[in-house]
Amino acid sequence: MHLSAFIQASPNHQIKGMWKHPADETSWGYRTLSWWQDLVRTLERGCFDGIFFADVLGTYDVYGASREAALRGAVQIPGIDPTLLIPALAACTEHLGFAVTFSTSHHAPYHTARLFSTLDHLTGGRVGWNIVTSYLADAERQGLGEILAHDARYDRADEYVDVCVKLWERSWEEGAVVLDAEADTHTDPARVHEINHSGEWFTVEGPHMVEPSPQRTPVLYQAGNSARGVEFAANTGEVVFMQVPGNERGAAVVTSLRERAAEAGRDPDQIRALQVARVVVAETDAEARAMRDEWSQLFSVDGYLALYGGWTGIDLGGYPPDTPIDDIEANAIRTQVERWKLEDPERTWTVGDVARRLSETAGGLGFVGSPVTVADQMEAFMETTGVDGFNVTTAPVPWGLTQVVDYLVPELQRRGRFRTSYEGSTFRENFFGAGQRHLHPTYPRPR
Repeated sequence: MHLSAFIQASPNHQIKGMWKHPADETSWGYRTLSWWQDLVRTLERGCFDGIFFADVLGTYDVYGASREAALRGAVQIPGIDPTLLIPALAACTEHLGFAVTFSTSHHAPYHTARLFSTLDHLTGGRVGWNIVTSYLADAERQGLGEILAHDARYDRADEYVDVCVKLWERSWEEGAVVLDAEADTHTDPARVHEINHSGEWFTVEGPHMVEPSPQRTPVLYQAGNSARGVEFAANTGEVVFMQVPGNERGAAVVTSLRERAAEAGRDPDQIRALQVARVVVAETDAEARAMRDEWSQLFSVDGYLALYGGWTGIDLGGYPPDTPIDDIEANAIRTQVERWKLEDPERTWTVGDVARRLSETAGGLGFVGSPVTVADQMEAFMETTGVDGFNVTTAPVPWGLTQVVDYLVPELQRRGRFRTSYEGSTFRENFFGAGQRHLHPTYPRPR
């Protein structure tokens, strides 16, 4: 089993309203380096694979045609740049990996390649890139470039990733840095190459600015859920972030992902599928349920509807609660209701259902109970769906993650489900085993 903490450098990530909990420290902790350092030390003590930073550029301003609800509810604002945290967090850990969200819509691939090579060097090979295409229209109004139509964003991202991988994998040969003082040569020019990429979206000559880092290419995360997004994930993602129901329909989604990867020439076993999961663990089931019920008193309906508005482009503030929601056709992440329909295909979802459902599944599928109960739930979910592990959200932070490390992890270790120590030194080795520091030979990019 693989475990990753799912968090954002913001007062409030997925569980809207939890910033009000007296034990939640994120309102001040998100902007305090020592707080983050304490958190990642806890995760490494629990042998977590990594910490996964969500991130957005722009605000959630669809609900009520205003960003007011987002500001009131701390809906992913305020938020700092998580990439700047990573070297400092790597300095106080030895094995934990750091996956960070970085958009293909707002940055040039040449810059992105340099950034992640830098981070990979400074972390000793412990960085991952969560590839997103972005969806908040508000980003356009901040000078961050046009948000293209949904499928066009993925078409552009396809080429974008190819450019980056060419720079990482093809520009510098191993041993290009010779440090030959007698010959007055730091780097052998014959071993550094242009990539000469010319495509529909990008023209990049190269060479790459950075010598090969420990992994060369960062661990590539992807979280696409639409049909085009799944195709992109099958061709691109090494770690795929999923939200599927714990039934045969969820299993079909995971199987389809691996089948499409195989069609692209990849080894399907070289994908790690991680389900987002909201974990509430305590010494007893009753204590855990009481904590979950305490959370529910703090949930922000407006916060969830603001979040949903950004995801779908639909302002639910203008609809009566009993209005049916049919298939969503919006320039955004438009598959949330489709995922819910996998669980209950016959149900007609309404506006009122959306806020209720989001509060019920805040931060992912819920696992609630004692260490034994939660471990049973996780094992059953993995066996039913075929996922490889979980992106864990919890609250209040950091208390909730400490509970997972102190209570759940020992139970998983006792069952032989989770590591008791790290085998390799890089992030990719955390997922794929000691010795696999680089992209697998079947990885299809660049094309």
